[in-house]
Amino acid sequence: MTLIDSATPLYTIADIRAIEQAAAQALPQGALMQRAGQAAASTALKLLHGQEDRASAGHMRALVLAGPGDNGGDALEAAAHLAGSGIEVLFWLAPAAHATSPEREVALSRARNSAARCMEAATSTAAAAVAAAPWNLVIDGLFGIGATRPLDGECRDMAQLVNKLDCPVLALDVPSGLHADTGAVDGVAIRATHTLTFIGDKPGLHTAHGRDHAGEVEVAALAIDPALLPEARAQLGGLHLFARHLLPRRQNTHKGSYGSVAVIGGAQGMAGAPILAARAALHAGAGRVYIAFPDAPPAFDSGQPELMCRRAQDVDFSGLHFAALVAGPGLGDDADTVELLQRAIDSDSPLLLDADALNLMAAEPELQSALAVRTGAGATILTPHPLEAARLLDLTVAEVQADRPGAARQLAAQLGVIVVLKGSGTVIAAPDGGIVINNTGGPALATAGTGDVLSGLCGSLLAQGWPEWEAALGAVWLHGAAADALVAAGNGPIGLTAGELIPAIRKLINALSA
Repeated sequence: MTLIDSATPLYTIADIRAIEQAAAQALPQGALMQRAGQAAASTALKLLHGQEDRASAGHMRALVLAGPGDNGGDALEAAAHLAGSGIEVLFWLAPAAHATSPEREVALSRARNSAARCMEAATSTAAAAVAAAPWNLVIDGLFGIGATRPLDGECRDMAQLVNKLDCPVLALDVPSGLHADTGAVDGVAIRATHTLTFIGDKPGLHTAHGRDHAGEVEVAALAIDPALLPEARAQLGGLHLFARHLLPRRQNTHKGSYGSVAVIGGAQGMAGAPILAARAALHAGAGRVYIAFPDAPPAFDSGQPELMCRRAQDVDFSGLHFAALVAGPGLGDDADTVELLQRAIDSDSPLLLDADALNLMAAEPELQSALAVRTGAGATILTPHPLEAARLLDLTVAEVQADRPGAARQLAAQLGVIVVLKGSGTVIAAPDGGIVINNTGGPALATAGTGDVLSGLCGSLLAQGWPEWEAALGAVWLHGAAADALVAAGNGPIGLTAGELIPAIRKLINALSA
């Protein structure tokens, strides 16, 4: 497991363009492209070094895809450097769909004058030659952050061909076809094993399709003056964002020192959801955990008898009794549950809303209005998956997934709450527009009940006095990191269950708090 202990800002396309323009004013023409090409060649040589056992008689072959824009220029610079290092290089020139820049033309001249061989896209044998050769590396320089349309024609065909090759693929700046701001893919995109992104990291490399297409991400700053970098409104998640709350416990404490949590949910046939949430809250360190059932409660949880089962109508949800409420797991949608959720929202306890609570809010606008006027200690966190977010925003799931950072920001601002938009590269958004994209977890979490575990974990951190922003960041990161640890130990990703996450989370919290 990789622990990130320093801030990693994420810059939008607009941010990067502004930085490039400011930096270019103090540099010779083409300097940034030359630096990018040199950085790409250095990274490529490292990757090729790892392919030496697959080289034919020690001979290394690299395929470089060069698009018509500046991203293609970066690739052509890299091709020239690699050819000068003794690598056999073939560079494939995409059709020039628009006028190329002077810098790109200089880079093309360098590539043509090097030992690298050139193949035009229009060559009838180009695809066959690419498919037949035993490549040790492909460099993707078709389209970068400036792409405004899907890959089509020869570029689409080449991307599909490259995606079938069995060798490392290094994308320059962003995999072609992937949107740098959102991680969306319209049609086809290059699936890279590695991405060397320039100047600063990008949100789209870490959410939605980004994690499947970008591979390992490295930033090449291109020696740009740090003073030219604006304050980023997004960053990657990491331990550094909440580590100050992971402290060894003092000896002179008791169960009341660590807060009481009430999990509200468990309609007929759905009792497992709040039980998972409650068990997670207990194992994450809450002093006492209750389950408030909308119907008659079971006498106790036989698997975790420490949990206290109550009928929700008999429970006082105020902050006097509970340091945090978790409402929604298996709550159902009966008329009585609307009143129950209204009571939770009206309380002054820190509140996490998940699952059926979010669906009820989408169907009952007065609940959203009540959320907007919470008072006292009423910190609020919502943890929707894309469908739940779509219902709250009156959008389709496709629209939410097409811009996950934008959807999370919109919902956080609309309701005045912290939003945890779950999915690949979970997005945590604050009402002021700041976001964090989480980089732990993976497909092991794509199974029933893991969201309930997350809600209980977050409620536990709230109950222990964590501020709501750090509680959301910490819960999401710890939840994913625990899954990563289980996968590394051979317990996934296929078949990992939500219940297995709970002791893994406890183990991780204790290790980090020691």
